[in-house]
Amino acid sequence: MSKGLRTGWTTGTCASAAAKAAAIGLTTGTAPLEVEVRLPRGEIVAFPVEAEGSNRCVVVKDAGDDPDCTDGARLTATVDWNADAVATELLAGPGVGVVTKPGLGLAVGSPAVNPVPRRMILAALAEVTDHPLRVTIEVPGGEQMAAKTTNARLGIVGGISILGTTGVVRPFSTAAYRASVVQQVDVAAAQGERMMVLATGSRSERAARRLYPDLPCVSFVEVGDYTGVALRRVAARGMARAVFVGMAGKITKLAAGVMMTHFHRSKVDGALLAEVATEAGAPRSVVDAATATETARHFFEVCLAEQCAAPLEVLCGRAQAQCEQHTAGTVAVDVVMVDFDGAAVVASSPARYSPRAVVDGKPV
Repeated sequence: MSKGLRTGWTTGTCASAAAKAAAIGLTTGTAPLEVEVRLPRGEIVAFPVEAEGSNRCVVVKDAGDDPDCTDGARLTATVDWNADAVATELLAGPGVGVVTKPGLGLAVGSPAVNPVPRRMILAALAEVTDHPLRVTIEVPGGEQMAAKTTNARLGIVGGISILGTTGVVRPFSTAAYRASVVQQVDVAAAQGERMMVLATGSRSERAARRLYPDLPCVSFVEVGDYTGVALRRVAARGMARAVFVGMAGKITKLAAGVMMTHFHRSKVDGALLAEVATEAGAPRSVVDAATATETARHFFEVCLAEQCAAPLEVLCGRAQAQCEQHTAGTVAVDVVMVDFDGAAVVASSPARYSPRAVVDGKPV
């Protein structure tokens, strides 16, 4: 996180504040203008409240400097007495998702309110009354926000999830991305899927979907730099196979045994590229290209210009071996290299695709 970036509040924190304010309004007849809630680590924070009725309150989410699609969301809670129940009930109103698939740690059919926010909401309500309540959480526009997330793939329909483990949003949080990767593998495993396709980004995922059109969408996950995390989770969930689809730079790092591939944490190993070029019997121009720059892209482009895909096949094979070693041999891994447009397969392990063969079968 860059110095000076503002932190913000999770949807879980804002929902708990809105629910507490609405409960105060229900019990006293007047909703407060401000409400305090306790975060999971014990800090107490205050939020301004917009009252849309004595028992219906809004807290507007401020995500700080994080580029969060829910920044500015109006977390709205309506609280009523629940006289016939023995415990407080949480319901999903418009804009809040409902769980339709197993694997999230939430019951199918329940609101997509994660465990920590659920505890926060219930704890905040308990500060107001010990009587059972019916709490409906709404997020106007939540369904449109959810379209920018992985909710549909996870089987969460109708809106956003109420999230947060600390109550605080930290800008550009790598922890959140890592948790999302783990969650997506868990959902696929819970549905009985035995294979995960790992892509580094949107272009490689589009290529992966064309390669495996019969796989359900839940089997695809954008891992970003967290290939190692995804592979370990695939192994932990007893899945049999993984396919990594990516471009030359990431695959070169995997071939070197680097499973966290962020460019700040690791550089492309030119000596490794020269080694695979030599092993593949590549011409001198390709071997020299390995160390001519610090990017794998230059090496990749020279290989294609020289119509010499063999080094790229060797590179994929080495990446495959490192990935399988990372799972202690419990997961069979394939590695597929696509070009920088995500349009053509150029190499794989084993070599199942000819150089320059486009993903949909049309020649380049």
